[in-house]
Formats: sequence, structure tokens, C-alpha cells
Amino acid sequence: MIALTNIGFEFGGRFLYRNANWHIKPNERIGLIGLNGTGKSTLLRIITGEYSLTEGTMSKPRDLTIGFFNQDQLSFDSDDSIINVALTAFERQLQLEKEINEIIELLETDHSEEVIQKLSDKQEEFERLDGYNIHHRTEKILEGLGFTTEQLTKPFNKFSGGWRMRVMLAKMLLQEPNLLMLDEPTNHLDLPSIEWLEEYLKSYKGTVIVVSHDKFFLDKMVNKIVEVSMQKIFEYPGNYQFYLESKEERMELQQRSFDNQQQFIKEQEKLINRFKAKASKASMAQSRVKMLDRLDRIEAPEDDNREINIQFRVGVQPGRTLAELNNVSKSYPGVPIVNNAEARIEKGDKIALIGANGKGKSTILRLLAQTDSYEGEIKLGHNVRKAFYAQHQLESLNLQNEILEELSNFATDRPETELRTVLGCFLFAGDDVFKKIKVLSGGEKARVALAKTLLTEANFLLLDEPTNHLDMRSINILIQSLQSYEGTFIVVSHDRYFVSEIANKIWWIEDGKIKEYPGTFAEFEFWKEKRDAELKLQAPKAESKKEKKAEPIVQAEVKTPAKTAKVSNNYIQSLRKQLDEFEEKIGRTKKKIAEIELGFTLPENTGDSKKIAELTSFYEAEKKALIHLEKEMEAVMEELIELE
Repeated sequence: MIALTNIGFEFGGRFLYRNANWHIKPNERIGLIGLNGTGKSTLLRIITGEYSLTEGTMSKPRDLTIGFFNQDQLSFDSDDSIINVALTAFERQLQLEKEINEIIELLETDHSEEVIQKLSDKQEEFERLDGYNIHHRTEKILEGLGFTTEQLTKPFNKFSGGWRMRVMLAKMLLQEPNLLMLDEPTNHLDLPSIEWLEEYLKSYKGTVIVVSHDKFFLDKMVNKIVEVSMQKIFEYPGNYQFYLESKEERMELQQRSFDNQQQFIKEQEKLINRFKAKASKASMAQSRVKMLDRLDRIEAPEDDNREINIQFRVGVQPGRTLAELNNVSKSYPGVPIVNNAEARIEKGDKIALIGANGKGKSTILRLLAQTDSYEGEIKLGHNVRKAFYAQHQLESLNLQNEILEELSNFATDRPETELRTVLGCFLFAGDDVFKKIKVLSGGEKARVALAKTLLTEANFLLLDEPTNHLDMRSINILIQSLQSYEGTFIVVSHDRYFVSEIANKIWWIEDGKIKEYPGTFAEFEFWKEKRDAELKLQAPKAESKKEKKAEPIVQAEVKTPAKTAKVSNNYIQSLRKQLDEFEEKIGRTKKKIAEIELGFTLPENTGDSKKIAELTSFYEAEKKALIHLEKEMEAVMEELIELE
């Protein structure tokens, strides 16, 4: 479909790609990944024709239609309704609809055959373009992306940037281009909308390229990973998990090649230094110098998952209970959030507050941070020192400060060497620490703000969407920081991989109450799937009772064996699907346990008591998860045997 051959692109005096190749085929679902600054978004703009190649060629069919969803679309503004903005995806259908209505009006006074034939032709084309379904399709996609039916008729410009981006994404999906390119589409979506988009893209009739840092999203919907790294484009068949395994092998090969070349260079340099002063050997030495100049240097592989060696301190130890919410109520005009809600946060809790946007997740953090008013009582425990991270922290950074200066002014008691170490963990190495805040990208500002938050020595962290603007390597570093953090935290996030790695409790808001699941995100998902399946099974029974009360004759029809069998068969299929998922997740958990057990035997770990303690903690957590999974699977299996 599209062939990029030996391409090169120079930007700001450096090449983002050099002699890179990529062949995009029909019906592929591609995850485009790479570190920030490697040129992922630039590559998409080259494909659209917005940027021109410095070197190489790109070939694509003339009739290829391309849709490119990116953050630039935030600049679009309109006072038209949400649904009308999305409907502009159907330019020809809307034009035909207008023309058909005009002809129908004309028919009231003109019954000529010419007018009737014109109406017939327009209606035939309108039907061929599926014009009669465009309103239904538009409503379905907008509601899938989180809008309520009532919101569809409200003005576009009355919504925040995140909701506007959803409308632009809906418009792009409705256009159904041959090649759909999405740049960080999940940034503005909540969990239900991300899950809906996953399912939609799985069956998309065309090629999809997605730039995303959401590992779960990539695992579920792509069948190929393309990585931009070291000025090259690398392709890996399969999802993100398969890519990780394949990349490890490639990195090992590259490391060996790099080490061999470095050894060769050292040997040649020794010969040059030994013989360059001898007249009889000078020409030989010179030829070797030229050979080294022409040598195509192999770069050392970059490890996106490197471990950090820093512990973020907790200044004072708090009491057993950090916060209690008693009969807390909060609402905004026309928007209830919680009503007489109760919750308790205890020492050691690592809580992820999840759910759809608009449910009040960020509001709960503001209530705990005491920055918003409420009814009821929120009591903080003994010695609680809290730190609140939210997106407004990025705006509070002093734009004129250098990065190191920003941290020095904030943590005046920390020596420069320690601050440099912290910044190194957040990917600011060497002279990077002297960059001005004003020249940093959104992701770099987020890393500075997170570093400041973790330097507070707080024992209670409140983190609102901390992974926004971060690439995968930065997210891995934040995960490691929170895993080793000895305090308590509550995190609002829609990144399922991030949540699954750091949380030991799950909170969500339902019916105006704060609900809690005392386990990991993986365990919560299993429990929720089972609960939803049971509720789905109970729904026909509840409906039957309702019908029996109103219409006895209809109730008799509902109770026929055929209807009962249909419900049972649907539920049986759901149970079988759950069993398959349990087997897959149990297999992954066992693999993790085996890896940890291997870690106990590694020489670099055996003498490190801190590392052994960390491995033990991970081992116990995974064993606990395995026991829980096996119990859940056993319960599903017993239920399935009874039904069959």
C-alpha cells in the first residue's frame, strides 16, 4: 500500500531517520512506538505529505484516502452542535440530503418527469452511500466515546479540550479512510471509551497506525509493532508483549555487535598510535585512519526498561489511618458527585481510582487535598504529610528557571549531586539539567513536576493522571519509583498497565458512593467480569417479573423452554470465555513467578539484601495473585459443570 524506501529526514540539524525502510500493507493494525523525540509523529506527517523527505522515496496509490488524528485538531472551534460537527464527515451525503429536500419541496408545484427522475437519481446515490444510516452511525460512535444522548445537541464550543478531541476522533472514524492514523488517541479517553475504541479498531476495514504509550491498548488491538529507534524503523509481527520478547533478542544481538565493533576499533587505534610516527608504516597507519572514518558505526542499544537506583524518602511515618471520609457529599450545579460517601485510607494502601470521565475522580483527590469545599467530614490521620500532583503543576513551574535550578529552589536541603541523581532517574542527564523550563516539551515538564512531587518527603501522595504526556520509558521509571515508595498514595489514571503495576486496591464511584475492591487491577477485572455476567443473566429474570405483573400472557411466552435455553447458552458462552481468559492470565502469572525465582539465583542479587527483599515482596504478591486467580477459575469451572 505504502512503501518508504531508504528514507532520511533531517530536522534541526540532525537526522531522525537515515536509510530507513517501511512497507505498510493493507488491513494491518500497527502500533508505532519509540522514545519521545525519535520522530513518530513526524513519520505520520511524512506519510500525509505535510513534510518532505530529505532522502529516499515514498510511493503510495493515488486513490488512497488517509485520515490523520492528532493534537493539532484542538484548534478547531464551532458553535454548532456536537452531532452536527461529527456529521461533517459525510460531506457528500449531507449535500445530497439537502438537494433531496429541495427537490421534494419543488415537487409540490412541479410534477414533471424531469424533476421526478432527478429525485430518483439523488435518492439512489444517497442510499448507495448509506445516507439513511449516517445519523444513527454518528450517534453510536459519539456515545461509544462517552457522550450521552442529551449532550449530542449541545454546542461544540461549550465542551473542554478533551471532549472536543473525542468529537474530532468520531468524525475521523466516520470518514473510514483506507489508512487511519491516530496519534495518542487514548490521551483524552477514559477506561470505558478506550475499551470501546479497542473493539472498534479490531474490526476496522482498512489499515490502522496508532501512536500510543498505552501497553494494554496496543496488546489488545494491534497485530504489528513498528519501532522508531536509532534512525531506523524496525518491524515486529504480533502485539506489544510479543514485541518485548523479540526486541530483547535483537538488543542482545546488537549489544554483541556493538561490543565486537568497539573491540575492533580499539585494536585499530592501538596499531595507528604505534606506527603513525614510523615513516615505513605511516601510509599503513593513515589507511587505517581512513578506514575507521568510513566505518558505519553501530550504536549501543537503548534500554527502555532500565532499572533506577534511588529510594524516595518518607520524612515522617504516619499513623495507621491516613484519611477517613465520613458522610461526604459533593456536587456541582446539576452534577452530583458523591452523596454521604464513606471511605478509609490506611498506611501502605496503593489505591487506583478508576472509571469514566465526569464521575468525580479528580474531585475526590481535590477533596482529600483540601483544595475544594464539601459537606461532611474528612479527617487526616496523625503525622500525615500529603503532596498533590495534577496537570496544573506543569503551569506552576517557573519557565525562566533551569531544570536543576527549579529543583534546587524547591528542595533547598538537598545537595546538587542528589538532585542530579534524581533528574538522571527522570531522564535528564549531563547538560540537560541546564535546559530552561520554557523550552521543555509537555512530557519533559511532567517529569520535572513528578520529580518535585517525589522530593517532598510526603508520606501521602495524591496523583491525578501522572502518565499523561509521558512516553513508555518515563512511565516505567514512574512505576519503579512508586513500587519502591514506602508511603501511601491514591492515583487517578486510565492507563491500565500503569494501574496493574502499582495498585493494591481499586476505588471507583458508583451510585454516589466510593466503592472499593481490596486487590490488584487484574483481580478487580476478573471480579467485575463475573459480576457483570451475573447481572446480565439476572436482567432477563427481572424483566420477566416486570412483564408478569403487567402482562400475564406475555410472561407465559417468556417462560418457554426456548427462551430459557437462549439465556443459559449465552451465559455458558460467557463462562467459557472467562475460563480461557483465566488460563491465559494464570499462565502469565506463573511465568512472572518463574522469572522472580530465577532472580533469586542471580549472582548480582544474592549478596544484595535490598534486592532480595524486593524480589521477596514481588514473589509473595504474585503468589497471592495466583491463588486468587485459581480460586476464581475453580468457581467458574464448577458453575459451568453444573449448567452443562
